[in-house]
Amino acid sequence: MSVDFSQIIGLTHLKNHLQTSAKNGRVPHAQMFSGPSGSGLLPLALAYAKLLLCGPMDPENPAYQRSANQVDQLMHPDLHFMYPVNSTDTVKKSPSVLDFLPQWRSFVQDSPYGSLMAWYAHIGLGSKQGTISVADTEQMAKTLSLKSYEGGYKIMIIWMADKMNSESSNKILKLLEEPPEKTVFLLLTEEEDKILRTIYSRCQILTLPGLSQNELTHALIEKQGCSEQQAQSVAKSANGDFFRALQLLEHQDQDAVFEQWFLTWARGAFKAKGNKKAIQELMQWSDQMAGHGRETQKAFLNYCSGLIRQAFLEHYKLTPLVYYREYSEDFKLSKLAPFIHQNNIHSLQKAIEQAQQHIERNGNAKIIFTDLAIQLTRLLHQPSST
Repeated sequence: MSVDFSQIIGLTHLKNHLQTSAKNGRVPHAQMFSGPSGSGLLPLALAYAKLLLCGPMDPENPAYQRSANQVDQLMHPDLHFMYPVNSTDTVKKSPSVLDFLPQWRSFVQDSPYGSLMAWYAHIGLGSKQGTISVADTEQMAKTLSLKSYEGGYKIMIIWMADKMNSESSNKILKLLEEPPEKTVFLLLTEEEDKILRTIYSRCQILTLPGLSQNELTHALIEKQGCSEQQAQSVAKSANGDFFRALQLLEHQDQDAVFEQWFLTWARGAFKAKGNKKAIQELMQWSDQMAGHGRETQKAFLNYCSGLIRQAFLEHYKLTPLVYYREYSEDFKLSKLAPFIHQNNIHSLQKAIEQAQQHIERNGNAKIIFTDLAIQLTRLLHQPSST
């Protein structure tokens, strides 16, 4: 994996800003990159770190090439990382970032735009949440107190810095107040409001926007070999998130199956009002959904969220934004659209989002899908005010 600025999707203004500031020697010791991981949070930080550690690109220079390869492999001696961890089946006691360094390298190599939940799944946290502990922060302080290996900058990337607990936050604050010589801290976060305010105030903030549909479309064509039609369809559903786009692309072949599952669910919900037999059908549907793997369940819920959003746009005649293609001959988006409106769209999406979160945290799938089926029944019968 190359972490050059040229490989990063979009973010032209921010890339130019970082390159210009480095060229002019204006490198703040504490910077916060804030935004969705799927818009390039980590790739941007890595490309910037590479520039600071290796200098401008010079492929003909053996010293540059050696140093650049070390950054690409996340093995440069002056590039350090912190990220949330917890105990697992293989790391049972006092988990440290160093215990997970091989997994971190493979995760970044495979999924540089990957989400926090994808990281948790990668290291097998199950339903646990990760944290950045004070023990790791203290070890980091010791490491950074040493001189840099190559005599230049030392870079500390704190990925998902909002996962620092209060003790580690206070330890980081002291380091930011009295930073070691030639040390640059890059704090990456999707939730900057959870960062200690005194830390926030000491950082230069760079806010990453979501990627545009055109940027995502071009990236899917160039990096994944998609057709233009396929790339445009996925980009519209990805909401500016390249990692989400890759997930949607991975599961696109399942959409025909997902449509049938959704139709069973929706038809049962329409029949269920005052009909005990139909309630039993929904319970059977929940049992069937619970029998599928967690990744399939999550992909199905992503599909449902997108389909409901498309039905909402169809309801309000926003035709240029409607791209859904029906798979079943007996299903038309226009038939669902009248039941998805301003009075229930937010509740429907919230219910699906909560179900996704519970599935990610290893909740009881049968209970989750039963609850979701009941909520859909109530919400689809909610009248529109238009």
